[in-house]
Amino acid sequence: MFVPAEHGERTKNRLHLDFAPHVDQDREAEIARLLDLGATRVDAGQGPEATWDVLADPEGNEFCVLSSREA
Repeated sequence: MFVPAEHGERTKNRLHLDFAPHVDQDREAEIARLLDLGATRVDAGQGPEATWDVLADPEGNEFCVLSSREA
């Protein structure tokens, strides 16, 4: 699914990916795995009520890990 961004970016991403783990997966464990692989947390102004976490790969490309969902 392609969704237009309603806000400007600090830097131009080539592509922004949103990952939504299946409800059978441990979302927090997946975030920990991504951090172990070199991702970093990003404060994109999402606030504490957000149902997603913003991370960046080692090159600074941002992506989100959304709340768990059914297939």
